[in-house]
Amino acid sequence: MAEAPGWPGIRPRWTSSAKSGIGTALSAASRVWFTISHGILNEVYYPRVDQACVRDLGLIVTDGESFFAEEKRDCDVAVETLEDGVPAFLLTSAHKGGRFVIVKRVIADPRADTVLMQVRLDDRGRSGLRLFALLAPHLVNGGAHNTGWRGDYKGHPMLFAEGCGSDLALAANAPFPSSSVGFVGVSDGWRQLFRAYRLDEAYDSATNGNVALAGELALDSQGGCVLSLGFGRTPAEAGFHARTSLLTDFETILDDYAASWRSWQAGLRSLERKARGHNMYRVSTVILSSHETATFPGGVIASLSIPWGFAKSDDDLGGYHLVWPRDLCETAGALIACGAETSARRILRYLRAVQREDGCWPQNCWLDGSVYWRGLQLDECAFPMLIVDMALRHGALRRPDLPEFWPMVRRAAGFVMRNGPRTKQDRWEENAGYTPFTLAVAIAGLLAAAEIADILEIDGLPALFRDTADAWNEQIEDWVYVADTALAREAGVAGYYIRIAPETPDTDAPDPRGLVQIRNHEAGDGLVAAEALVSADALALVRFGLRAAKDPRIVDTVAVIDKVLKVDLPNGPGWRRYNFDGYGEKADGRPFDGVGIGRVWPLLAGERAHYALAAGRRSEAEALLASIEAQTSPGGLIPEQVWDAAAIPERELFPGQPSGSAMPLVWAHAEYVKLLRSLADNAVFDMPPHAARRYVQNRQVARVRPWREDCPALRIPLGRVLRIDLAQASIVRFTRDEWRTQAEVATSDAGIGIFTAEIATDSMAKGESVVFTWRDAASGAWRGRNFEVAVA
Repeated sequence: MAEAPGWPGIRPRWTSSAKSGIGTALSAASRVWFTISHGILNEVYYPRVDQACVRDLGLIVTDGESFFAEEKRDCDVAVETLEDGVPAFLLTSAHKGGRFVIVKRVIADPRADTVLMQVRLDDRGRSGLRLFALLAPHLVNGGAHNTGWRGDYKGHPMLFAEGCGSDLALAANAPFPSSSVGFVGVSDGWRQLFRAYRLDEAYDSATNGNVALAGELALDSQGGCVLSLGFGRTPAEAGFHARTSLLTDFETILDDYAASWRSWQAGLRSLERKARGHNMYRVSTVILSSHETATFPGGVIASLSIPWGFAKSDDDLGGYHLVWPRDLCETAGALIACGAETSARRILRYLRAVQREDGCWPQNCWLDGSVYWRGLQLDECAFPMLIVDMALRHGALRRPDLPEFWPMVRRAAGFVMRNGPRTKQDRWEENAGYTPFTLAVAIAGLLAAAEIADILEIDGLPALFRDTADAWNEQIEDWVYVADTALAREAGVAGYYIRIAPETPDTDAPDPRGLVQIRNHEAGDGLVAAEALVSADALALVRFGLRAAKDPRIVDTVAVIDKVLKVDLPNGPGWRRYNFDGYGEKADGRPFDGVGIGRVWPLLAGERAHYALAAGRRSEAEALLASIEAQTSPGGLIPEQVWDAAAIPERELFPGQPSGSAMPLVWAHAEYVKLLRSLADNAVFDMPPHAARRYVQNRQVARVRPWREDCPALRIPLGRVLRIDLAQASIVRFTRDEWRTQAEVATSDAGIGIFTAEIATDSMAKGESVVFTWRDAASGAWRGRNFEVAVA
């Protein structure tokens, strides 16, 4: 056995996130997912959709003497699906110099852990061209510590690799005329072919490093062959899968593969939409479904990609192959919108399974619920309540199903009440404080929990949830709205909702004119006045039924959003997340590496379209739908971000086209599907009707003003009831006249980790205060200080 020189190879990296296709079989017997970029297979996942095992598998053409061409760099590529709604791909790679054309069909075998690629090389009448496959294993989310070797399964020659308990086998329907394994950057097949135009040094193994496998393909008289990439937990298992797929006719496997997707698509609502040569609706439904793993039903990851992966080392294990509860709930909403009710129920059961004991969900996690990043975002803890309510309203759940999900809803509502309305991270995962988006989701979520509790005839909690929602809703303008600022005067408006209000260090109250730490921006971290920060997040106040689309404060905010965040692109307008955003390529197009400049997000055009629809401007919503479609990849995939500056061709950056960020972004496809449904219904699909009824139509006034020690109310409107929320059973002692008289009230156990006591203020006058303290009901221990709330 000849060991390749050059251990351990160069430092491994991931590959491009600019996908043009995603595929998997709708079968529990197949546990592989493949992606396509630049005309080749790149990341392949096994045995779960959150574990990347292959960096890429591409083809190289030589003449054995002086000609070398690499498919992904030296060809113009066309990507087509073989039929609508089926992720089976026809890839045509035409050499830029006219020497050859490679035609491939790519699928997954629904009966094996195998990706299959049928290949045909058209040498344009020139004989002597040779075709090679080059495979870069990154088994179990990493390129380092892989081992590759030449071997066989039952006498059939194959190329193998293993690492961290996973194995792969690359085989063809005819033995490789030549093959080699090596360390990337030193002795790999690419270097041999680039240097000598043939595999002139046949190494048998490359151990414990960044390795690559190379094999020459034996082509039939039509220039064709079939490549099989099999996976397993042992080399024999991987070899078996690779071999068994080759023993079945490719057309038979293709028919079986397509049949399951046809069957799934046939059960969906018809929202067909043709754009850029694709049925964009069916492309999106494929994306929603193909990011789930059968062994973790309902666990849908954010994206089969790693943003700017080509510039990242494989130390970034997670990429976007993680579950974000917010993205998952957005996906569930889209599945309900398109009629995939069974899929949506799986997501709800998954959410129930990974919910923490205290009622929250992690910022993100692996499919098994193991925490990855350790932040906490209140909107992610409130969204599941909205989805249960949505599923019930649209028939994905029936009333007899509710007892199964009530414990999840109850715990989530308790967590939101104990920790809201501020969040430790906003939805963009960067700052703590009070944000319009989080407030909208939390308030609507509590109303949803109240509706569910009413149906189940749960005593006490519906009123508690609604009282809290009403109180928070009543204070939104106090917390996140500013008027008569420099930006307001510049925009010619009275005021606007800001992106986020930080908490003041001394009182923990929100300060809409405080300072916010800006992170990741290329110009450097710094403090910016909250009143100068604007985001598109305020549109959530309309979307979730808290404010009317034509509310003057909303209209003014939209004008400021457009002034600060809107970018006119060749294919339509787009919006950035917020000013001073740093999550995107640098000004010169270099990849985001912890600092950069935030770019346009297509999903924000979807959010803006939903706002336009709510405002009665249907034609504007339809135009924005077309803008999203024009910003997709050649395969119809919607990116996280598009480039919004002058073209930089050498970096593949063009105005209005996908940047190096995640693609596809499942959340973006979910937004697109919901927009199609909203346009079909001529109403915002996921607007909770009870929220809009309560706050837009009836203008509900709050009965109480909640107070918590970690989130104190400093003032209370005259006539409101002061509700004191404590963590343990207590006796509250209070005075309304500076202790000339006093009274006590015992807390009531709400059953969700909160003990409440109420103090009326209707007999008080403006300028007076309620002063109170408490003692533990069990031990009698006093809190040891007084607290004061002024009547305003």
